[in-house]
Amino acid sequence: MSGGFLETILAFMDKGGNVLWLIAILVFVMWTLIFERVWFFKLAWRKEVYQVISAWEGRAERKSWNAKQIRMRLLSEAKEHINTNLPLITTLVALCPLLGLLGTVTGMIEVFNVMAVTGGGDAKSMAGGVERATIPTMAGMVAALSGLFANTYLTRIANREQEYLQDQLTSDH
Repeated sequence: MSGGFLETILAFMDKGGNVLWLIAILVFVMWTLIFERVWFFKLAWRKEVYQVISAWEGRAERKSWNAKQIRMRLLSEAKEHINTNLPLITTLVALCPLLGLLGTVTGMIEVFNVMAVTGGGDAKSMAGGVERATIPTMAGMVAALSGLFANTYLTRIANREQEYLQDQLTSDH
């Protein structure tokens, strides 16, 4: 059963050409980073929030210029942790349709090559080129859409957590 499934996947990947393999690698990296961020927000971030708030609340005074600078440093370091890999995920999402477009171009070059060599008489080869053009395009768009939804979700969480932390580090003593 699994051998047939693997053969089907490999046949599909071959129909899309080398660009489809690039898209698959890009999607794997993108979703690995997305899952890392989800894991961070669900498990590790709460501990960091507690440490930052404890460090701030442990200060004897919180109104001086020095205290405000320390608050800014704490918030800046937390923002850096929150936003780790988010720009990279955004870039990978943007690359997905571009690689799909590259697949379109390479597939259409194949179609034009068949037309030039055979004069348009080899419909099967031309259809194969169209297939090589269409599959990476669809794969790139599907990958971009899935990554876009995940990236939007993570960005909203990141913004919410930054605002929460800013609200917790108050100057009233």
